[in-house]
Amino acid sequence: MVEVQSWTTRRGSNPRFEPNNDQVLDIPVTPTAEIRQQQYGSLISPNFLTAAIIASWYFSNIGVLLLNKYLLSFYGYRYPIFLTMLHMLSCAAYSLFAIKWLEIVPFQQIHSRRQFFKILALSIIFCFSVVCGNTSLRYLPVSFNQAIGATTPFFTAIFAFVITCKKESAEVYLALVPVVLGIVLASNSEPLFHLFGFLMCIGSTAGRALKSVVQGLLLTSEGEKLHSMNLLLYMAPMAAMILLPFTLYIEGNVLAVTLEKGRGDGFMVFLLIANATVAYLVNLTNFLVTKHTSALTLQVLGNAKAAVAAVVSVLIFRNPVTVMGMMGFAITIMGVVLYSEAKKRSKATAH
Repeated sequence: MVEVQSWTTRRGSNPRFEPNNDQVLDIPVTPTAEIRQQQYGSLISPNFLTAAIIASWYFSNIGVLLLNKYLLSFYGYRYPIFLTMLHMLSCAAYSLFAIKWLEIVPFQQIHSRRQFFKILALSIIFCFSVVCGNTSLRYLPVSFNQAIGATTPFFTAIFAFVITCKKESAEVYLALVPVVLGIVLASNSEPLFHLFGFLMCIGSTAGRALKSVVQGLLLTSEGEKLHSMNLLLYMAPMAAMILLPFTLYIEGNVLAVTLEKGRGDGFMVFLLIANATVAYLVNLTNFLVTKHTSALTLQVLGNAKAAVAAVVSVLIFRNPVTVMGMMGFAITIMGVVLYSEAKKRSKATAH
């Protein structure tokens, strides 16, 4: 005979959970992005990671120069302003992804209209510098472009004195003499010298120096300081909007031309995407090198990068060089190194 179970008996037949005050359930907490990065980073040797970051820095910095030169001079894509605008759009998109999703740095917001206009002013200088630099690559070899770019400390010292009345020590100013002398020698002996390209490159170099001085002047208060990656996140879309009317007015119907060429030339599309991606990697690796080494290491790498880029470009593009030109470049690089050492000693004395 089968016993008919009532609701009470069925409920009583089920196992009941008896709370045990001695038992503690240990539920792991979801790790943050920073902890996940530390966990992954522990699997890789710190020395190997630093070496890989420095190699990536060289690859991106030299790669964007070579890709720009190839596109603008050899491939026949003669739209430097539109190319710069693509760089800016790429930097905006990648920065948003890196900060919002990968959380490589904390997200910072713009807090005031005044801060917004300061960033806009930096974006205008940034646009001028990058457009001039890309335009100069249409007319000058990369080696000579890098020789001129090495004179950035000279323009930085001038703008710092004119804008902020900041005076350097006599040793610092003396170190700038070989920087200028070397570029004069290199210019006089450059077989592919082009006056317009030379002026564009000087404008680009001066623009970089002006941006560094103005940035230090405008974003000085703690409430307005932005991390370099957040600053890029805001500057890049502003720069793209500034460049849009200029590319439409100066370069015509460049978007339609690019789309038309892209339909029949997939390699050009690949070059443009790769070029825009590497342009962002330049900024990302700048941040990573400083994070994993120091700002001084980044400065030293920058001094060596000009020479490495010049050698690589000569090997790839086979542009002619002269002994006097190489001597001038070497003197400029030596002057930049002396300038860096003099600045260090000057800061140490001040402290």
